[in-house]
Amino acid sequence: MDFIKNAAQNLNNAGNNDNNNNSNDPKNAVMGALNTVMGGGKSAEEKEDMLDKAIDYAQEHVLKQGPQDNEDAVEQATDKIIAGAVRDQYKKLTGNEFPLAEKK
Repeated sequence: MDFIKNAAQNLNNAGNNDNNNNSNDPKNAVMGALNTVMGGGKSAEEKEDMLDKAIDYAQEHVLKQGPQDNEDAVEQATDKIIAGAVRDQYKKLTGNEFPLAEKK
């Protein structure tokens, strides 16, 4: 139920959405709101842990994939998968948890 409530609230606030380039276009407003509800946008970037920020840094500066400061929900999910793989491999190799705690 909270998901529906949050989605409705985000649709109502779509004109102020940080993912919305043209608030007069209903398609952009809906897509921006859905992206935010699914975990994308600038607000999601603020909730990243240090490993996610390091992955973004590598993508932007090493792989030259462009700015990583406003990723959509799919890019955020991909980063989480990469971070999970890094944490798993670190634990397999060292036997210890990854030193940077995962943000919940």
